[in-house]
Amino acid sequence: MRPFLASCLGAACTAALALPFAPDAGAAGRPPGPAAARTADLPGSTQSLPVAALGTGAPRPTDRDTAAAPAPRTLGLPARSVRPFSLLGVVWDDAGAALHGRVQVRTRAARTGTWTGWQDVQTHNDDAPDLDAAERHDSDVRGSTAPLWVGDSDAVQLRITPQTRNRAPVAVPRGLRLELVDPGSAPPARRSMQGPPTPLGPDATAASAANAGLAPVGATEIPALDRAASQADIAAAGGGRPAGPTYVGPRPRIVTRAGWGANEKLREKSFLYTHAVRAAFVHHSGSGNNYTCAQAPKLIRAMYRFHVKSNHWRDIGYNFLIDKCGTVYEGRAGGVAKPVMGAHTLGFNNDSTGIAVLGTYTDTEPPKPAVDAVAHLTAWKLGLSHADPRATTQMVSTGGNRYPKGTKVPLHVISGHRDGFTTDCPGNHLYNKLAATRLAAAQLQGR
Repeated sequence: MRPFLASCLGAACTAALALPFAPDAGAAGRPPGPAAARTADLPGSTQSLPVAALGTGAPRPTDRDTAAAPAPRTLGLPARSVRPFSLLGVVWDDAGAALHGRVQVRTRAARTGTWTGWQDVQTHNDDAPDLDAAERHDSDVRGSTAPLWVGDSDAVQLRITPQTRNRAPVAVPRGLRLELVDPGSAPPARRSMQGPPTPLGPDATAASAANAGLAPVGATEIPALDRAASQADIAAAGGGRPAGPTYVGPRPRIVTRAGWGANEKLREKSFLYTHAVRAAFVHHSGSGNNYTCAQAPKLIRAMYRFHVKSNHWRDIGYNFLIDKCGTVYEGRAGGVAKPVMGAHTLGFNNDSTGIAVLGTYTDTEPPKPAVDAVAHLTAWKLGLSHADPRATTQMVSTGGNRYPKGTKVPLHVISGHRDGFTTDCPGNHLYNKLAATRLAAAQLQGR
């Protein structure tokens, strides 16, 4: 971001914000990575603002070149006008470090000019690529809070209150920055009423072609099928048909990446695959519940940009996303039927798929359509690799805070994120639905 955005206040911002804006500039002192260079001219933007100690004069970024130092009692950003954005989160340099404290934000609605009250940001965001994953090799993967959806906003205020130990604030991670994400507009529909389909670029063609056998190139959705017809999807998954009976649940309708408006130039070009999907990990996104179902594609575009531009992942982390109305969305590119390697459950991304229900379900009941959609999706997806949703499977950890690398762990075929990692995710209320979900998915498979 341009320097004036890091320090503009009040009326001074009005003139400054009329100047041309360069989206996605790297953090101070660090050149942008390959992804940033590729996407500087793409729709949407990410403003990255350094976090400073409050009440100490001019903003002062946390020292990025020395070990973490004891934190001041409050950090953050004073209220300021910024370019429009809809989602935010805090990031820091070391993905292995934790931010111990309370993170709160206020935002100003762009349409009404009204400020919200203080909102909590989920501090621990435990969705991540495995320690030996390819996306950790070529970029500095960052630690972060969960992203918070705030809707169309044009001003922000942040405060971070570190936890105390022996009456002193604990150290905070280095390189704290507030990321403000504008998801941009969805691309125009490929087919107009009076003309031929709009040509796809090579990246969009590749992402769409990964779903060959399920939908034509450029399709905005993959249609639902009954259980009998869905047995043929085993071939699209790349698996062999077993000699005995198959138990693939009816395929749910899935909105493709083209359908939710993924900018395919943002992600890494290649797709990563694991062997077979032996387990599904259910998450909540931690992004709050203040979105409408009509806004879900915009929320997913913002989360995609946050994962790539702010967290430095190769693509959105989840394999699938489900909104509160029960609509299923394709997540990470590579083909919904195929065993795409995700970045959702640190330690167990191999041989698994990650499903995020959009929202926060720590203190809120998940909507029934969303819970039902988890059962339908897992009945189909797990059936493609002949997995029984009621069963357990032994998986080997690649390293995490609950199971050290190399640990053999028996896990439910449908697990919550917390089963493989010490975390609150997917929230108590959604987690408590999983026992019934396993039975429902098995019934949908015809077991």
